[in-house]
Amino acid sequence: MPSVRQVVTVLLLGGLVAALTGTAPAAEPKAFPGTSSKWEGFPKYDFKIDGTDVTVVAPAEPLPGRPWVWRAEFFGAFADADKAMVKAGWHLVYARTSDLFGAPKAMKKWEGVYDALVADYGFHKKPGLIGLSRGGLYCMNWAATHPDKTLAVYLDNAVCDFKSWPGGKQKGHGTAQGSDGEWKKMLAAYDFKTDAEAIEYKLNPVDNLAPLVKAKIPLLLVYGDADKVVPIKENSALVFERYTALGGPVKQFVKPGQDHHPHGLKDVTPVVEFFTAALEARK
Repeated sequence: MPSVRQVVTVLLLGGLVAALTGTAPAAEPKAFPGTSSKWEGFPKYDFKIDGTDVTVVAPAEPLPGRPWVWRAEFFGAFADADKAMVKAGWHLVYARTSDLFGAPKAMKKWEGVYDALVADYGFHKKPGLIGLSRGGLYCMNWAATHPDKTLAVYLDNAVCDFKSWPGGKQKGHGTAQGSDGEWKKMLAAYDFKTDAEAIEYKLNPVDNLAPLVKAKIPLLLVYGDADKVVPIKENSALVFERYTALGGPVKQFVKPGQDHHPHGLKDVTPVVEFFTAALEARK
């Protein structure tokens, strides 16, 4: 047991550090609560934050600063890149906000999750975002409304305009078949009263890239050029064209002849390198 003198010395040194650096000594992050299990051999924790179901996968050896990637929708699907990021020392997070299509309601839930992960669990203030399919709406809308809380965005055959999907030909927009059932869910998520109100909406990701460009948020686009569900000319290819024209940092990997599935790259090294480079650039 340390003596009183030793305890006092530690406290005085801590105060000296705070005085010299202007910061208090960092508190230890809380232990993850909830149910613990395994995902791909890594510790996995399921718990709630402000009523939202949250999943956290912890790396064997977390990198300094606890960087993390935030998976939007479909946790565990086409997850090679997710697994590689955890192997590389990043935490992996998923917050269940299904059927909200990246609407302000979803962003409000994400804000609560983000605040808790950063304040209570010591996570990095800028997560990397992973958006597969409709997950692109969540990631891009978060980045546009929270550019100071976004490290980089990886989009994979991503929906970047809900007029394209779930809208599509059925709503007189684009070439995709769309989905009437998902469209109705989207209307409810955004509190649109009519189809016309949704069609006139000006904050879909394809139309709201300026905040990301201003913050110099890097984008990585991976997509098949034969995607019939989420046509590239209305989504990923259009984002690439417009982001490039605006001077934003963007890379793309186009998969010739590939439809909407399968997602991902056979070799996910470029994804790990993309997020790693973004983290290094922010140090």
